[in-house]
Amino acid sequence: MTARIIDGKAIASKLRARVADEVARVKRDHGLMPGLAVVLVGNDPASEIYVRSKHTQTQAAGMASFEHRLPADVAQADLLALIGKLNRDANVHGILVQLPLPKSIHTETIINAVDPAKDVDGLHPNNAGRLASGFAALSPCTPLGCIILTRSVHASLEGMNAIVIGRSNLVGRPLLQLLLNENATVTIAHSRSRDLPKLTARADLVYAAVGKPELVRGSWIKPGATVIDVGMNRLPAADGKTRPVGDVAFIEALDVAGAITPVPGGVGQMTVACLLVNTLRAACAIAGLPKPAV
Repeated sequence: MTARIIDGKAIASKLRARVADEVARVKRDHGLMPGLAVVLVGNDPASEIYVRSKHTQTQAAGMASFEHRLPADVAQADLLALIGKLNRDANVHGILVQLPLPKSIHTETIINAVDPAKDVDGLHPNNAGRLASGFAALSPCTPLGCIILTRSVHASLEGMNAIVIGRSNLVGRPLLQLLLNENATVTIAHSRSRDLPKLTARADLVYAAVGKPELVRGSWIKPGATVIDVGMNRLPAADGKTRPVGDVAFIEALDVAGAITPVPGGVGQMTVACLLVNTLRAACAIAGLPKPAV
């Protein structure tokens, strides 16, 4: 068996095009310009890349993009004041504070300060609680992207056995809730789980989101399973540089899985696209408009 490669780049491109069409429609029919504000504290290189990508793609979708860059030594009170200003700004419908934050900033305090209606990262306790209760909520972008990628392979996830390896608030926990909403049967595994290979071998759907390069081996995977690799790690390459790898041993998994996301070119492509989806949904909800068709 040679697994089907799930093309995250192509799926994200189609999703962004649908968002752009809906943005054009709400502008035309309701005079609404969705706006996303991104706050970057410090100059972490990876965060810089993500912020540039978000700015470019937000504008390409026809939305307003607002960037706020603060020094790494900014006082927490000043960051909170900026978030308060953005909460009150009628032109801003989505607020994203780029993580990680400097150690001098209390991340939970910052997350809690964002208006839940504008929390396009889906991290505010109000949104997390609504998601856990099965209610409509702004969902974290990476888990939402994982579901969309899975549904590019399976029209329905109902009754399928899924394993989520990793229990972070950013990916693992919200992904568990989204899978439950799809009526999948879900196991969530972590560093203290016993016999992870055996747990994984029972799953029709495997989501690797633990941050350990090539942790999941091909021998762990049930033949024909769909594998969604959320990991983004780097290992030494033959030329002395580094190469990107996921949490799954990709070459091994190709011989066993039915479908698999590559790294890069898989889940990472979906995260910003889903951020645009959340911003559009937030804008429509704040304006009292029906949920957009994305």
